[in-house]
Amino acid sequence: MIQIKDLLGLPSLEYHIDNNLTLHENVYRYSSTNFIQLFAEARDAYRDGKIQLNEEDLKLIETTDIGLYGVYEANKVPLDLPMINEDRAIITFKNDYEVKMNTGEGYDDDFEYFKAGEREQVYILDKNDKRVHIEFGDGTNAYIPTNIISVQEKSLEEAKYKGKDVPLNKPKRGGSKKFFVYTKNKKGNVVKVSFGGTTGLSVKIKEKGARASFAARHKCATKKDKTKPGYWACNVGRYWKSLGGAKNFSGYW
Repeated sequence: MIQIKDLLGLPSLEYHIDNNLTLHENVYRYSSTNFIQLFAEARDAYRDGKIQLNEEDLKLIETTDIGLYGVYEANKVPLDLPMINEDRAIITFKNDYEVKMNTGEGYDDDFEYFKAGEREQVYILDKNDKRVHIEFGDGTNAYIPTNIISVQEKSLEEAKYKGKDVPLNKPKRGGSKKFFVYTKNKKGNVVKVSFGGTTGLSVKIKEKGARASFAARHKCATKKDKTKPGYWACNVGRYWKSLGGAKNFSGYW
């Protein structure tokens, strides 16, 4: 990122520019409020002509909704966080309950009071018969007795394909090719996109040179249509951990 004008009131973006960090090098915990806020600030600053972005960061701003929010079943949820791997859920409190929060630096005297019927979007970190360890969107987490809440574990980006509930924009292994994914076309219809070669060749995604060569050869910078195999082939690295890899990779394949 290159600073062009003073970025008043954009502390997260200023920090990254001052420390020569890109959006892909976001210093905040993935999916936290601050993590999303950085992209929101960058989106506004780029729109107003205050910053320039490298190719990888520009692609995030132009082809995803990261940094924006939508509404799912009356809950405000962040959009387009494709690298997330935790189990997402909606919890509903059965009774009034006071939750002691952990900020990551240990539990303190901060309590959050929830009334019966209140619903929250959370991530399920761990659970057993007695309690559920959940993380809220602001990064705080807590242990809550299982008899206090009901948990609806389902994708927040779910739709129906031929009568079956399917997750959107989450590549899976298998199908007629190496991978497949469900996504929506411009008409709002859910389509299944298969991608990846069937020649038996391995995906050399760990090799930086191979990724760069693939991106150049397939002109990945021009692939913006999620209903086309080329888009997903170029971007599969962003989902690599959920496909069984050790980690995700930023940028194109």
